[in-house]
Amino acid sequence: MSYNNFNLAIEITMALLHHFLLLLLLLPNIIAESEDPSGQFCNTNTKINSTSRVSANIDRLLPQLVSGAILNGFIATSYGNGEDQVYGLAQCRGDVSSKDCSTCIQDAAKEIRKRCPNEADARIWYEYCFLRYNTKDFFGQVDTSFGIFYYNVQNVTDPDPKTFNKELGALMDKISSQAVEPTNKGLGKEKTKLTPFITLYALVQCTRDLSKLSCAQCLAIAVGNIPTFCDNKKGCRVLYSSCYLRYELYPFYFPLDSQNTLTDASKVYHVSVVSKP
Repeated sequence: MSYNNFNLAIEITMALLHHFLLLLLLLPNIIAESEDPSGQFCNTNTKINSTSRVSANIDRLLPQLVSGAILNGFIATSYGNGEDQVYGLAQCRGDVSSKDCSTCIQDAAKEIRKRCPNEADARIWYEYCFLRYNTKDFFGQVDTSFGIFYYNVQNVTDPDPKTFNKELGALMDKISSQAVEPTNKGLGKEKTKLTPFITLYALVQCTRDLSKLSCAQCLAIAVGNIPTFCDNKKGCRVLYSSCYLRYELYPFYFPLDSQNTLTDASKVYHVSVVSKP
């Protein structure tokens, strides 16, 4: 190999190495940006100045919410005093790992301030976690004033819708009964076979600040909205500030079912947002 060719080979190698290193640096950002929240709520009636004491208290509250959720999967606490006091709650889905909980709640704390920088009442939902704060004490109160509904674009055909809805209702009753038991920390999840080849998976969860009665009340409202937003649909998610509901015709909760019985299940969803005055 000539001297010139040798130098050319080195230049090409260095250029490829440079691009490879650049890709490695960008990769975490690409991954992070792909994890979008399921929904958010920024109460425009609670505008605050970025230099206000309330805003500063939010910034001090968020690290407490993150550390508490990572440690226990749930935390409800406050920071500050008087009119500037801020109340916050963070919770991970009860079936996810501590690692997934940690990643999710840290993302939620970062994104909620980006998306709701000037609101004292803000909430953000991810698939694995939920975080909210407010200057009003909301602990222990059922809040279904703002709801996000995801529903599969495809309707159920096998089994027939009547049989499907009957089985879905029975499954929701079963897991709602699980969720209200204190030992289950607001979580209920179960599956049921609809046909030899199709399995229905469902999960509900209440925020852990709710009483047994309040949890049951929130889940009853969520389940009651299935016919309105998700009638005969292959999958549905109901996101409230006090409880969460989801069902699918494929495994989605942990530990994942190794037998995915419906490989052609559509995973395309429409979303509806409902806010009560």
